[in-house]
Amino acid sequence: MISQFANLNWISILIAFFAYFILGALWFTLFFTRQYKISLGRAGETLQNNKPIFIVGPALCSLVITIASAVLINALHLQSFSEAFSFALLVGFGYLVANTVNIAINPNIPQPIYYGVISGTYHLIGILIVSTILVAMK
Repeated sequence: MISQFANLNWISILIAFFAYFILGALWFTLFFTRQYKISLGRAGETLQNNKPIFIVGPALCSLVITIASAVLINALHLQSFSEAFSFALLVGFGYLVANTVNIAINPNIPQPIYYGVISGTYHLIGILIVSTILVAMK
């Protein structure tokens, strides 16, 4: 798998990463702000998420997910949009959504399933976008 790094289209990776990262910024700060706060038990509060870690951390995670997806897409020789869609559903549900829900199931998140739906759906849509861009620009 590591040998695939030489075959990657790094421009497509940067474009896919940027799309995924911007989707996350919009998802949690514009589209689903109220719902996200409710899932965290902080409906009436202003979230203290303006520190660099709350921007750099998700950016790095999105970049790692995008690069890993590019490696797998190349290694699996995915060529069509239907293959990209199938790949995104498998990775999205099998890893991203499942892991998000698993992380949410802890005493610090008062509504773990609600949180899992909000954040998991973001990751599922994000990986669909990433996979589509990576296959389209292959």
